[in-house]
Amino acid sequence: MYYFLSMLAFSDLGLSISSLPTMLRIFLFNATGISSDACFAQEFFIHTFSAMESSVLLIMSVDRFIAIYNPLRYTTILTSDRVIKVGLIFAVKSISLIFPFPFILKRLKFCKKSLLSHSYCLHQDVMKLACSDNRVNIIYGLFVALTAMLDFLCISVSYLLILKVVMGIASHKGRLKVLNTCVSHICAVLIFYVPIITLAALHRFAKNVSPVIRVIIADIFLLIPPLINPIVYSVKSQEIRHRIFEKFCKKRA
Repeated sequence: MYYFLSMLAFSDLGLSISSLPTMLRIFLFNATGISSDACFAQEFFIHTFSAMESSVLLIMSVDRFIAIYNPLRYTTILTSDRVIKVGLIFAVKSISLIFPFPFILKRLKFCKKSLLSHSYCLHQDVMKLACSDNRVNIIYGLFVALTAMLDFLCISVSYLLILKVVMGIASHKGRLKVLNTCVSHICAVLIFYVPIITLAALHRFAKNVSPVIRVIIADIFLLIPPLINPIVYSVKSQEIRHRIFEKFCKKRA
């Protein structure tokens, strides 16, 4: 579990580092300009760390299913070596998936200076500003979005299987105890996916909605998960809670 939490923390930290500099620059100095190369680099890192976080949440859902379905064999199925290998495979998959983004954006022609919809660069936002044919960007962007939705679908399937196992437990107290082990992960999934799905729906179906709403939801998507995830897992994990209390007690002493 702690390997997975460290992966989640790494992807959250990457998202924050990728997006915060431009947000702070706009907020503190009203500096809204950004070069094309810096924009392409930023959207690469934001999309890469988003894909990594989606993959980590998927791995964690499988981890929860194995822990509930076959607790006696949990440590033999998910060994440290196997967890590290799975993490590396998904990290390489995320990087490989997003790697073409800067290159297919760089081939586009941008005729004049334009305003982005958000306080940072996203592929779907930048490609709309091009005055040349962007069909390749649309098709590949849709493919990447579908892989993210596939992660969400697999997470949903994992929880359906978990519910099936839980329904087979005789005692009500036993059911609640098992479901309680999934609360932190369910919160992390909702915090991550709800803003993404809302933002995608706004871009697709609500084009006349206020730009302020889009900006707020886009900022929530990148800022809230890195803030809330550590709090959620600290509250639910007794070991992490004890370590935090120990650190504070030492500082006071």
